[in-house]
Amino acid sequence: MRHDPDHTPTPDVIEIRLEDALRYALAIGGVLVLLWPGARGFSETLGWLPLWLLAMPAVALWALRGFPLPGATHETAAASVVRRRRSGPQARRRTRDWTPRVLSRAA
Repeated sequence: MRHDPDHTPTPDVIEIRLEDALRYALAIGGVLVLLWPGARGFSETLGWLPLWLLAMPAVALWALRGFPLPGATHETAAASVVRRRRSGPQARRRTRDWTPRVLSRAA
């Protein structure tokens, strides 16, 4: 099998394939959890099965999309990140008169 450098998939193609695979896994997991009672339980090997059948593919798909907030547009998400800066000079430490304390000596 030869590797042709001209036919390497672009990152966009890989991302689309991964998104399709994650959507497919999420759909299959949803069908399994809804229709098969055994998929709603606990496995000694894997743990809680709905976590692996629904939650993990959903979080992976959310991460692939860049963690968008539900109902937020790009402008509102960018506006929430902008922080206001204080106007004025930087705060300075107060100087304190330092006098050594005389500790009482125990007998």
